Amino acid sequence: MEGLKYRRILLKLSGEALMGDSGYGIDPQVINAIAQEVKELIDQGVELALVVGGGNIFRGLAASAAGMDRSTADYMGMLATVMNSLALQDGLENAGVVTRVLSAIEMREIAEPFIKRRAMRHLEKGRVVIFAAGTGNPFFTTDTAAALRAAEIGAEVLLKATKVDGIYDSDPKKNPNAVKFQTLTFTEALSKDLKVMDATAFSLCRENHLPIIVFDLGSPGNIAKVIHGEPIGTLVGGEPIHA
Repeated sequence: MEGLKYRRILLKLSGEALMGDSGYGIDPQVINAIAQEVKELIDQGVELALVVGGGNIFRGLAASAAGMDRSTADYMGMLATVMNSLALQDGLENAGVVTRVLSAIEMREIAEPFIKRRAMRHLEKGRVVIFAAGTGNPFFTTDTAAALRAAEIGAEVLLKATKVDGIYDSDPKKNPNAVKFQTLTFTEALSKDLKVMDATAFSLCRENHLPIIVFDLGSPGNIAKVIHGEPIGTLVGGEPIHA
């Protein structure tokens, strides 16, 4: 494991990342590309857990805004994350990576129930663990679920994979003069209301001294670059801010 900066990581993927160029659902080519990158990490001895959103299938907040009961909408969103988790598991297993899906909502026919000690044992045996169904509770995002599970398994870093190459002071797709931050403290990220992760997720990471790296998933090899310590994306932690 020479050259690895992080040995145990939690990777947070958005549901939208699985869509590829389509506007809905799951692109098998994206799944396969992610699986190959993950396989390379596992072969190097990295212990990897995953949390994936469900926005490519169903967005609870959007449904709630349209009049659906918030709890019902959030539970439907959690089920969407289970579908994505099973798709990722299939892609990883096809790539030769032993994978377990642990769900916060019991559905024993397709996933194991979330038990911390079981998750830790899977990681120690070199299996990829996918945490499905968020926290199992409405009113919490999958970002918060990622922060919670990362803290529970003792992850050294939370990697937030996005469609942009870090955190900016405004939307770089709308503002060509947007400034990218190389590092941010948790307090600065919260006070600037940067919307990259919700406040609960940021607070959980701050309280548990868990750094976050926000980076672009679209560039092949970026996950490996991050765990080897290359300065890509934006690091949120205890460092002073540099724009």
